[in-house]
Amino acid sequence: MRRVIVSNFMSLDGFFAGPGGELNWFVWDDEMAEYVKAQFTEIDTLLFGRKTYQLMADYWPAAKPPEEDPVIIEAMNSLPKIVFSSTLNRAEWRNSRVVGGHIDEEVAGLKKQAGRDMVIFGSGTIVSAFTRSGLIDEYRIFVNPVVLGRGRPMFTGLERAHKLKLLGTRTFQCGNVLLRYRPDNG
Repeated sequence: MRRVIVSNFMSLDGFFAGPGGELNWFVWDDEMAEYVKAQFTEIDTLLFGRKTYQLMADYWPAAKPPEEDPVIIEAMNSLPKIVFSSTLNRAEWRNSRVVGGHIDEEVAGLKKQAGRDMVIFGSGTIVSAFTRSGLIDEYRIFVNPVVLGRGRPMFTGLERAHKLKLLGTRTFQCGNVLLRYRPDNG
């Protein structure tokens, strides 16, 4: 069965984006790039909310080396992408489609299909919705050595606690710390 994995950067004070959606604070180096490239061998679908999708669709089709790694550019542009949105009618980025409703059923169906895991990058609204619905199988949170002071929290609108079990940690030379969790359902 395929899994849904959240893979997000977070500031030390708990934000996954700046107040205007800024991502220019991410701490990145060659070791992080190698980790991300290896992660792409485990997944075959990217899941996005509208805001993150539009940000990515504006960036990745024009990305070029040396600013970005060619393997990451290829993966971001070629992998199938699903954008969950009630307002977006079309998705023009290569291999993209829009799902406008019944997202829980859509994701549950995708999880039953043959294939590799699916990953959510950014997309706090989708992360929160999928957390509420119990659709997240693993959280991979990269805590960055940055304090933003204000920004967008990854989780909003949760009405109860969602306990997690630590799967592992990894420290990167750039100062990022990866925290891997799965839902602890008992």
